[in-house]
Amino acid sequence: MNNVVLKMQNITKIYSTDEMETHALRGVDLTIHEGEFISICGPSGCGKSTLLSIMGLLDLPTSGQYQIDGNEVSSLSLSQAALVRNQKIGFIFQSFNLIDELTVYDNVALPLRYSKTGHTAQDIVQQVSHVLSLVDMGHRAKHRPNQLSGGQQQRVAIARALIGSPSLLLVDEPTGNLDSRNGDAVMEILRELNQQGTTVCMVTHDPRYADMATRKLHLLDGKIISAERPELDSHVLYAGQI
Repeated sequence: MNNVVLKMQNITKIYSTDEMETHALRGVDLTIHEGEFISICGPSGCGKSTLLSIMGLLDLPTSGQYQIDGNEVSSLSLSQAALVRNQKIGFIFQSFNLIDELTVYDNVALPLRYSKTGHTAQDIVQQVSHVLSLVDMGHRAKHRPNQLSGGQQQRVAIARALIGSPSLLLVDEPTGNLDSRNGDAVMEILRELNQQGTTVCMVTHDPRYADMATRKLHLLDGKIISAERPELDSHVLYAGQI
């Protein structure tokens, strides 16, 4: 069995106001091993985004235990969480979250420049070139995001998420702003990255893409109600140039 990348035990998240409490997550237990591709699906409001935010240390649970690479992270300070997030986790968002004022190269390099571990200029050049080549965007390094198609922007966002060699890649509706052709191509990149060893956890509303995972989780009312291991489809997604 591969190493455990993430382990959650009895994770709850409660949002409280003076008038009411909202139980977004109710006793979630989840273990993800190195090299897995996990998809999380469920209706709107079931807790998918909350779960992904806690997994990515963008939010903290109300109660429960959470470990990344064997280290407890559920009660870290904001600065400690930011450090672990930068070192261990890569994010891919539906809205790309690229900075229009920066070139593709500088968008991808940004996490390394904010890293506490320190990188030489030569290191950054080599690593940015490597991850851009993985998503076939090296020829666009000097362009800005607003000069790219939506599919190309998502490729750049994937490269940025990979730049720190994260233990876990968290993916939030990566095809939500793309047409089906570009969505298929982005998903093919994620599948190839997983086959090369990248651990992926993805929230998606599209059942076709959810079935590409090695394990599919169904979330309802803040609980994981089922887990499946989809059979690999015989069809091949279109992976044309985007």
